[in-house]
Amino acid sequence: MNRGDRRAEEPPSPPGEGREERVHVGVRAPLVAKKWRNGHGAKGAQEGGEVTEKPGQAPPDGVLEQRATPAGEIRAGWAWVEAEVWTERMLTALEQGVKGSKWYSLIDKVSVLPTLRQAFARVKANHGAAGVDHVTVAEFEPHLETNLEKLARELGEGSYRPQAIRRRWIRKLGSQEKRPLGIPTVRDRVVQTALRAVLEPIFDRDFAAHSYGFRPNRGGKDALRRVDDLLKEGYSWVVDVDLKDFFDTIPHSALIDGVKGKVADGRVLELPEAFLTQKVMGKAGGWVAEGGTPQGAVTSPLLSSFYLDPFDQQMAKQG
Repeated sequence: MNRGDRRAEEPPSPPGEGREERVHVGVRAPLVAKKWRNGHGAKGAQEGGEVTEKPGQAPPDGVLEQRATPAGEIRAGWAWVEAEVWTERMLTALEQGVKGSKWYSLIDKVSVLPTLRQAFARVKANHGAAGVDHVTVAEFEPHLETNLEKLARELGEGSYRPQAIRRRWIRKLGSQEKRPLGIPTVRDRVVQTALRAVLEPIFDRDFAAHSYGFRPNRGGKDALRRVDDLLKEGYSWVVDVDLKDFFDTIPHSALIDGVKGKVADGRVLELPEAFLTQKVMGKAGGWVAEGGTPQGAVTSPLLSSFYLDPFDQQMAKQG
């Protein structure tokens, strides 16, 4: 299938970079059972199709009437998203659901200069190392507008191709073992950061309420507070799960199929596929990984959380 030629109109208006200390191996999920309850802030699944209202017409069976949410209230609920990308109109669509539950024509949100400028600012703030091209952030910045304009043009034309990833080995926390760290080039980290700014709210909207790993405004301390609350409510079973080599074993085809369930823009879909199949350059030569998401890549935490979400949802359903 040639997704690069697939373009569609946006539905009508509704109404990490390779920082070593931030990369973790495996996923450890403290789950408290029995009859798990969703925490505050849980969001329902997206609705397919469009819902229109006519004066005096009752909603169809199974469709709940909802009051219109003021734009300012929606923005406050999504304060962490990039304002350059997520306009009031897009946030309203995010809250209410989009036609067919898929997002169209997103490449123009990734490739525009304001998004790329903001992405570079985040890359710069992370103080990451140079990739295989040996270009540092300090060397990329003096020609910033020229570099970003080139990226914008390549993304818009569909000619952008990521460079290889530089492989480094770093020691695991609390262990003598070492784990691989993949360091993309600065230009590729900018594109990954721009892509994450577009995709993260779409994915995060439907993540399980009890999911805390690698999510905006959530973390391990929030998970511990939730566990403490549940223990005080009388829950007594705790399951401690550690998924060994999780980042390195995610099957690419299953992950991309899941992304296709949310995104219908062919040129946007090509980006995570390209990042997952980047050539890896180590001391012994280069190769292409058959599975996994490169630890150290900006999009890896988001994609890994997205892949794990069905498991989170099933655990909650099973109680």
